[in-house]
Amino acid sequence: MELSVRIERWPLAGAFTISRGSKTEAVVVVAELGDGTHRGRGECVPYARYGETPDGIVATIEAMRPALRQGIDRAALQRAMPAGAARNALDCAYWDVNAKRTGVRVHNMAGLAAPAPLTTAYTISLGSPAAMAAAAERAAWRPLLKVKLGGGDGDGERIATVRRAAPRAEIIVDANEGWSEDDLRQNLAACADAGVTLIEQPLRQGRDAALARLKRPLPVCADESVRDRGSLDALAGKYDAVNIKLDKAGGLTEALALAAEAERRGFAVMVGCMVATSLAVAPAVLVAQRARVVDLDGPLLLAADRPDGLRYDGSLVHPPEPALWG
Repeated sequence: MELSVRIERWPLAGAFTISRGSKTEAVVVVAELGDGTHRGRGECVPYARYGETPDGIVATIEAMRPALRQGIDRAALQRAMPAGAARNALDCAYWDVNAKRTGVRVHNMAGLAAPAPLTTAYTISLGSPAAMAAAAERAAWRPLLKVKLGGGDGDGERIATVRRAAPRAEIIVDANEGWSEDDLRQNLAACADAGVTLIEQPLRQGRDAALARLKRPLPVCADESVRDRGSLDALAGKYDAVNIKLDKAGGLTEALALAAEAERRGFAVMVGCMVATSLAVAPAVLVAQRARVVDLDGPLLLAADRPDGLRYDGSLVHPPEPALWG
């Protein structure tokens, strides 16, 4: 396989803010694999939380060029590279090029049923209570909202004002490791009072033992604490669900295996994404077919998506067409 790789920048429609910071563009890395006739693409988002950078991901992908020319296949790729964004881009490019070579859709190659449209969450960025309430009011017609918290004092007021602004929406919360053991109980109680149905990663990875000691008033989902199947052992007793993202798992191959193993162990499955174009999100739609919660709104947050992007009808995301991926 011949490789090309590049960094792309996609402006957002507005600022995207979580507990760790804010950004106004999505910086993605696109890998393309070609056999001389067909080309397949995969997109990843370098995950700064794990020390990844765009230049570093490009270098990691470039280092695989000799192995790709020598014919390394997708199965061997899983052993040759660790979980992470670089392997995600190559793994998804492999699925795509093989689909184009054979004329067989990826879901068929993976032994999956044809994907159906799914209801995705829509994200309300972290901000002041007033700003978040205004954003929630504009999105109140959507059936599922994901609210970013973890902004220190005031999270109870934030979630209460969002609930008042969107009284009929299902609400999930993502704290992005922004709470401490000291404020965990009161913040969980505030979320329960607001009718939140799930909260992601309230405590920092490795500092989440308190979750096992606390009677949780609502389900808690691991995000930063789960990457691939090797992460699951450490989650028992602390989490009720896992958020699977292809950039953490290292591609569609591991994400599908992770979802199956998480379910076998009794975890509910959530499927999420980074802020990226439809090319990055398209493979996740296949994993999300088995998810309790779907959070694939990344392309909705962009000022403009790439051509042949995923079709969104409000909060309903449709499976990708072959022109995009798979």
